[in-house]
Amino acid sequence: MSTRTRARTPRPRTPRTPRPLLAALAATTALLCAAPFLAVPASAAPTAVAWDTDRAADAYAVNPAAVTASGSENAGTGPGLAFDGNSTTRWSSDFADDAWIRVDLGTVLRVDRVVLDWEAAYGKRYVLEVSKNGTDWTPFSTETDGTGGSVTTHTYPQDVTGRYIRLRGVQRATPYGYSLYNFKVYGGEPAPASTTRTNLALNHPAFSNYYQDAGHSPSFLTDGGWPADLKGDTSRWSSDWNTDRWVSVDLGARSAIDTVDLYWESAYAVDYLVQVSDDNRTWRTVYEPSAADIAARRANVKAPGDAAGLHDTVRLSTPASGRYVRMLGKERRSFYNPAPATAQFGYSLYEFQVWGTGGSASAAYPALPADQSGSYRTTFFDDFTGAALDRSKWRVVRTGTEMGSVNGESQAYVDSPDNISTQNGSLVLKAKYCKGCTKAGGGTYDFTSGRVDTNTHFDFTYGKVSARMKLPVGDGFWPAFWLLGSNVDDPSVSWPASGETDIMENIGYGDWTSTALHGPGYSADGNIGARQTYPGGGTADQWHTYAVEWTPTAMRFSVDDRLVQETTREKLESTRGQWVYDHNQYVILNLALGGAYPAGWNKATTPYWGLPQSSVDRVASGGVQVEVDWVRVEQKG
Repeated sequence: MSTRTRARTPRPRTPRTPRPLLAALAATTALLCAAPFLAVPASAAPTAVAWDTDRAADAYAVNPAAVTASGSENAGTGPGLAFDGNSTTRWSSDFADDAWIRVDLGTVLRVDRVVLDWEAAYGKRYVLEVSKNGTDWTPFSTETDGTGGSVTTHTYPQDVTGRYIRLRGVQRATPYGYSLYNFKVYGGEPAPASTTRTNLALNHPAFSNYYQDAGHSPSFLTDGGWPADLKGDTSRWSSDWNTDRWVSVDLGARSAIDTVDLYWESAYAVDYLVQVSDDNRTWRTVYEPSAADIAARRANVKAPGDAAGLHDTVRLSTPASGRYVRMLGKERRSFYNPAPATAQFGYSLYEFQVWGTGGSASAAYPALPADQSGSYRTTFFDDFTGAALDRSKWRVVRTGTEMGSVNGESQAYVDSPDNISTQNGSLVLKAKYCKGCTKAGGGTYDFTSGRVDTNTHFDFTYGKVSARMKLPVGDGFWPAFWLLGSNVDDPSVSWPASGETDIMENIGYGDWTSTALHGPGYSADGNIGARQTYPGGGTADQWHTYAVEWTPTAMRFSVDDRLVQETTREKLESTRGQWVYDHNQYVILNLALGGAYPAGWNKATTPYWGLPQSSVDRVASGGVQVEVDWVRVEQKG
């Protein structure tokens, strides 16, 4: 539920990249010339073909028999009414949990997204499935806690290719049936192998190292759609705010490539490479703008509202050969923010076209990782029975050395037995108060506290992570038990692309704690989180066990073995953003004071942000500390 950055200035939530206006960048586009390759602007963007068409409504309009269902409440709520394009008519099933509705799209499509507009009688649990023959079904979206309304399910990065789409009910949210105003399906036919020159990338798999959120994933790069005036937020990929970002397309087979068209939103690349590969690992550069081109693009600095998009046509004098084609960004465009200050956002592309011959419609997204087999075994454990912290297992983190000040918190983390100690078989992290006594990282602090982590000692991927803890109660006390991606200090990654897993956070309230995930598209206040309230009158200052089971397919958080949050990879990526939990993380324990998260709840502004005088007095009296009985990591394999 918080922005838990490490060793760096806290970063704001990533806003959308700026939207272009109608004005063309003729002076810049004309510069893309570098022998032996040539890049010139097109005179006008071609008309998009059916990229924004509801393919289910189209199929129903052509053939009403394309839509079938297990049953309907009555003759006035038949299945076709969910596909008629009228948001006031609806299908309502019979009153059965296992009711279903399906549509025959008439041809095999790569499905990009499905939109369900629920009436008040919605599904609490249901499954979306795809089939090529109408008999054998493959699930691609499973909802376990539906809340109705309008739900958009993005399929990226799954391969959802088929002719039939079905919604299969599992549990109704009301005593009535399932009721849908609209059941919309978007996608297109993958470009087949071709011996004549065509756009081989159309509706083919596209990839990137990082993207902004589920609504701006790489799948939009090859859907055939872009706004004619290259402005607006329609059908685009957008990266996060970093320079080293790329997008690639799988053509399905080795191809002869003569042209690449890049339809940029205003956040275009100043400098970039076009590359090809046979194996998606080894890349050969076939184009880069000249130094003069780059200088001109760099000089085109405007306010976001005045900036415009750009269409680059890169024509190769000699066709390149490869199965995969990539745009690798090297420098982002700058914007006035406001003038004379400048800022850089991510890269943003509406469409990535690859023209030539070859290719294959069989290109597919790889299968998502499956859960691991085997039994859990303990790979890390500390019960803090030694006379002092075991520094072969734990690193002590200091403000101004291992990390900077973050989140508006009031404490400096220091390496002192007054703040970090072992007592009676527990780790104790204690807050201390001394007005103006501590200087760290260029700042002066009135509070000190303790923070330890396993970075460089024990970094790991997947497992059950748990700790038994006793927490202080009081406004603005902010203890946390969490994991952070080990690549957070890599400047080409950073936070939140590193991923963050908050197993337990408490901001001084005695009756609840929170859990959260932070990543691209779901960080800071927009995280994926939950609050849990202790049952039976339990409180935070009693001993409780906090845990997460981290697998390739899900995060499951628990308190005292009671599940409090479950977030599946499929649900996260289809609705929020990129799953960034397939690499090493490390364990962190800390006690913060005040800052953004507590202040958002207790509204305290004096004497410290998020830390009222009553809590300052508690710290000054020496009674504020976190106790940790033990920490355990269990892994399979």
